[in-house]
Order: sequence, then structure tokens, then C-alpha cells
Amino acid sequence: MTLKLLLASRNQHKIEELQQMLADLNIKVISLNDVSGAPVIEEDGQTFSENASKKARLTAMYTGFTCLADDSGLVVDALGGQPGIYSARFAGEEADDQKNNRKLLQMLQGLDAEKRQARFICVIAISDPRGNVCTVEGKCEGRIDYKERGTGGFGYDPLFIPDGYTRTFGEFSSEEKNRISHRGQALLKARTLLEQKFIGVSGNGLII
Repeated sequence: MTLKLLLASRNQHKIEELQQMLADLNIKVISLNDVSGAPVIEEDGQTFSENASKKARLTAMYTGFTCLADDSGLVVDALGGQPGIYSARFAGEEADDQKNNRKLLQMLQGLDAEKRQARFICVIAISDPRGNVCTVEGKCEGRIDYKERGTGGFGYDPLFIPDGYTRTFGEFSSEEKNRISHRGQALLKARTLLEQKFIGVSGNGLII
């Protein structure tokens, strides 16, 4: 029996990415665009794991589908871990990528390269309809550049140089980025988790 996996997102990029990652498995990916009345989950946790787990668990219990949710962000050592879970709204609730990037550059102004260490972190949570949750994490180490470079990706990508490279994620192709990114790593682990604990366990994807 095919497992229906609900992605707790309406982001078309994330939907297509997950569909591609799971294309050869007995899984049909659906999204919040396919489910009416799903609640908006407040991300009030103190960690990426808490936020991802809450989204996955509450959405799964409400809809009756096995659910996958993620939370991710940028952690900068010199800023004590900021922006962290507030990455998307670093410059305020109505902030866009440009404002967030500008604030980050201002806060790091004058710091040498060795003091600009940072990492992207992504936590993916998968919950069955009973509320049983499993999580996996992906991480990509790097540093923050002195100015934006590249037009690819989104968010802080034009500022983030992964370890071992001289280009920012904004200068990577999507295929290059997915091979080493925090989200790509987390998705690979999530795929393994789905194979081991959800597919073939029971028709509705319950962990039993």
C-alpha cells in the first residue's frame, strides 16, 4: 500500500524537492495545498527540533496523515548563535531576505574571516497520526562573506561560503547546493527514516 506523506508546507520548491527525493519509493507526497482546514502552527519552540516536531505532530494528528515538517536557519558563532530559529524574521516580523542580510552584515562589520564562522542547520521531523515523532538533522559548516555574491538560492545563501569552497551558496547551482547543504543532508536522512520506520509498517504509516 502506498504511504501518503503530508509535507507541512505550501512552498512549491520544497514540495518538488521532496517529490524528487522520494520518487523511487512507494510514497505519494501531498502538501497543505491538498488539505483543507489544516491549522496554522505557531513556531514558539526554543530550538529547530522543537519547532519541526510541533509542526509535524500537530499537523499529523489533525489531518490523519503521516506528516513531514522542517525548521532550519543560520547560526553565527560571533553572534552567540543568532539568528538561529529567528532566521526568517531576523530584521523584524515583516523582514525580507534583503533586510535580514543587511542586518547580518552590519552586525558582523569589522570582523575578520576567522571570526565569521557560521553553519546552516536543518531539522526534519516526521510524525504518524498518533503523534509519534522522529527527527533527523543536517548541518553545513562555513562562514559569512563580506558582501552578497550570486543570485541563486534564497535567504542568506548569497552570504554563506561553505567550508572547502570560495563561492557562496548564491553562486551554486541548485544541484550543487543540494549535494552538500544542510537541507540536502537532512532529506537524505529523512528518506532512510521513512524506509526504516514508515514504509510497509502499516498502510496509514503508523509506527507500531
